[in-house]
Amino acid sequence: VQLQASGGGLVQPGGSLRLSCAASGSIFSFHSMGWYRQAPGKQRELVAHITGGGNTNYAGSVEGRFTISRDNAKNTMYLQMNSLKPEDTANYHCNTLPPRFGWGKGTQVTVSS
Repeated sequence: VQLQASGGGLVQPGGSLRLSCAASGSIFSFHSMGWYRQAPGKQRELVAHITGGGNTNYAGSVEGRFTISRDNAKNTMYLQMNSLKPEDTANYHCNTLPPRFGWGKGTQVTVSS
């Protein structure tokens, strides 16, 4: 199984981005999935996760600004990020929760004016 995150980029503070995570296999229906991020010099952290049944949970730093969703039929997960802040700058990855697969390259999100 491969997980590929995409949709990152450079955005000004207050802007929005939508990340996508595509899986090569039908894992979404059987696993809780999560979005993780790692900023330079910091440990990787779980930003948001969604269960197979659609229940969601967010880190306090992104609560109310980020929305995680999934489309099991398309083996795709999304992270809608609004009101972005410079501290959201990081490399974003997707994986199961807990992580069971390789991290891949992730997608870089840079929030800067």
